[in-house]
Amino acid sequence: MPNATPLRPRLQYPRRRRQEIAALKRERSAWLEALAAEAPFQALFDQLPGVCFFAKDRTGRTMFASQGILQRYQMRHEQEMLGLTDHDINPGPMADHYVQDDERLLSGTVKRIERLELWFDGQGLPDWFIVTKLAIPGKRGRPQGVMGVLRRAEEHERELPSFQTVSRAVERMRRDYAQSLLIADIAQACGQSVRQLQRHFQKAFGVTPQEFLIKTRVIAATQMLEGTNLTAAEIAGRCGFADASSFSQQFKQQTGVTPLAYRDPGRGRSSSRDGR
Repeated sequence: MPNATPLRPRLQYPRRRRQEIAALKRERSAWLEALAAEAPFQALFDQLPGVCFFAKDRTGRTMFASQGILQRYQMRHEQEMLGLTDHDINPGPMADHYVQDDERLLSGTVKRIERLELWFDGQGLPDWFIVTKLAIPGKRGRPQGVMGVLRRAEEHERELPSFQTVSRAVERMRRDYAQSLLIADIAQACGQSVRQLQRHFQKAFGVTPQEFLIKTRVIAATQMLEGTNLTAAEIAGRCGFADASSFSQQFKQQTGVTPLAYRDPGRGRSSSRDGR
């Protein structure tokens, strides 16, 4: 359109008096009060590829979750996620790390948290994401919860020191978790001592290399339990566990239930036949 006038931002804005600003804030408050109690602001994030949104109350229960979050936990509807805590949906050490961040925000120790950390991708495997979290202010000033967004880390962000120190080890475990892996061998291949690798993992993600490897194996096992008819012993072998007994023990430690109970909840949380 050759005759179109380009839009330019105004370089000067009319100054407002304090009374005008106070009146506008009151109007904004009235507008918020008129909104539906469950105004679906999180639906906006469903229109932003690669960006996910969540909000939790002061006790850590999920109140809102965009579709991207639901997909990462293999859920179809928001009501499946409603009320769940980090410990309900994540392995213990990883959930502990998230809860500690929330407590820092709710206590006012920090105003904002942004970090590169492990999350779950669409296939249920840990991957690198940038997570940004803020406290949700209440009407009387006391934070009423935590909200956050996450997105997959871009290549240039993966150059951050916290990523570089463990990236080779993480990629090796993600790729070869079904094989017999020794943390000492992984550390050596990365040019680090076992102690150095453990320190870097703890600093960046709050878990040890061994915990990350176990989590990766357990997540892979849950997919096999859901999508195949393989026995616990067969799954143990395909996911890198020493035997069915070790698999059952590690699986229950991470998920709270045995492999058999996970596959068939109606049969109870444990069974003497599990792993056979």
